[in-house]
Amino acid sequence: MKPKPRSPAQFTGQSSVKTGAQIIVDTLIEQGVDTLFGYTGGVVLPLFDKLYDAPINIIIPRHEQGGCHMADAYARASGKVGVVIATSGPGACNLVTGLATAMMDSVPIVALTGQVRTDLIGNDAFQEADITGITRPITKYNCIVKEVKDLARTIREAFHIASTGRPGPVLIDVPVDVAIAECKTDGSVNMELAGYRVRTKGNARQISVAAKAINKAKQPVLYVGGGVIIANASEQLRALAEKAHLPVTMTLLGLGSYDQSKAESLDMLGMHGAAYANYAVQEADLLIAVGSRFDDRVTGKVNTFAPNAKIIHIDIDPASISKNVHVDIPVVGDAKVILAELAKEVQHHERKKWFKKIAEWKEKFPFRYDENSSTIKPQYVVEQLCRLTSGKAIITTGVGQNQMWTAQFYRFSRPRQFISSGGLGTMGYGLPAAIGAQAAEPDAIVIDIDGDSSFNMTMTELATAVQYKLAVKVCILNNGYMGMVRQWQELFFNRRYSSSYLTNPDYATVARALGAVGITVDKKADVPKAIKQMLAEKGPCVVDFKVEREENVWPMVPAGKSIDEMNGLDILESMA
Repeated sequence: MKPKPRSPAQFTGQSSVKTGAQIIVDTLIEQGVDTLFGYTGGVVLPLFDKLYDAPINIIIPRHEQGGCHMADAYARASGKVGVVIATSGPGACNLVTGLATAMMDSVPIVALTGQVRTDLIGNDAFQEADITGITRPITKYNCIVKEVKDLARTIREAFHIASTGRPGPVLIDVPVDVAIAECKTDGSVNMELAGYRVRTKGNARQISVAAKAINKAKQPVLYVGGGVIIANASEQLRALAEKAHLPVTMTLLGLGSYDQSKAESLDMLGMHGAAYANYAVQEADLLIAVGSRFDDRVTGKVNTFAPNAKIIHIDIDPASISKNVHVDIPVVGDAKVILAELAKEVQHHERKKWFKKIAEWKEKFPFRYDENSSTIKPQYVVEQLCRLTSGKAIITTGVGQNQMWTAQFYRFSRPRQFISSGGLGTMGYGLPAAIGAQAAEPDAIVIDIDGDSSFNMTMTELATAVQYKLAVKVCILNNGYMGMVRQWQELFFNRRYSSSYLTNPDYATVARALGAVGITVDKKADVPKAIKQMLAEKGPCVVDFKVEREENVWPMVPAGKSIDEMNGLDILESMA
């Protein structure tokens, strides 16, 4: 049995001789870490030995990639830095997909990896991998620590770098001889970050120029990304939108930054976004981009994106300004600070003609599906989930059609409520993300709305949820295909479904074998009842919904087209 943890005070602030492993644990506690995700192995045994009686909750995944996704979602749900530990060689390499996911979506993670002894580095020792070289393009910063005296400082710097500016993953590689070496320390180590500066306060003149442009605009649109959520700036966004009376459209990762039940909400824009959002952007005379990076899934054909609009871009990352789309009024700094300042200078305008036009688009082109179908439509499942949770659950997803239907039919009202892989599009993210989110918010309802192909990739992490009594719920929209791949093959490859269909296990049986509750639903009438049963379960539960096999996500902007060139609008109109 693990002994009762000692208090954080017993770990920090004492002048004594400590091993590198103890210094790591002490510094994690100093940084406020109470939960981490880690998989042990040979060279990290000294560290796990010191974690044994530390006041830190350790969750062991079934695979290091799952652990990294858990740390990622823990960070997204809590606003804290996620921490993951892996051993050298294959353990460290298994973090790569998770780190790349976090890097693309600006998620603060500190990854601690073990490494072979310093005298063996470069000799192809057992379980040796140059993990700093491997992860250099997919981390905000990484390094190997070869002197025990540098450990505390380096870890403090890692947390600072990961969580400030545009956040991102940081990896620290620790050779095993450094972990067992001793060093006298009193905890008073200063960071050394020459050249690392974060600009939070925006330029006052640029803010005034932006405010004047908003006051002058007849058809403005607020285009909001995940940066607003990262900056905890949703209240400031709402205040600006209400004062200036601005319609608000969100990227996939921006969902939840603005309450979708409000009249100003245009929901999601882009490839599978709302037609009314795309039309509004294309006819806008001013686009106010906040915490977004003009991703290709948003812009479509870049040189036809928002063709009539002057563009304001508010972002903490100066490298994002005019990277993909030319910006007329850049404002570099923290979104929370800048939006608050901007709200002071804008004026209220009713913009009745503009909102009337938007209302007409909303009425003509809402998200629709065939509600009279006798089969289970995946959109219906998502709608029922939203209804039966009153839109209050934390939702994670895998990647593919399930992700897009969730974005279209679940209505998000608060930040950190929707957790999904955006930039990298990582299949298999949904279940481990749900576990990480549940660890961060143990009293919340956390639901992974997954696709069968995504769930297949990391389904063994269900055993992790069972072991740690994390009551995640999984709803599989099971169509027996790699759904989005199949949709593209239908539309662009003459329905030649090459390698996009697969034989799935009985997920309810798999769930029960792993210690969870398993439910199968193949009748539309049973959908609400199954969801209610799932929500009533106190532990992990998987519901396998056998949905319409060849249902498509509409609307859809084909690759290389403008965002107002949407396929499927005629199909949606025919369902009215």
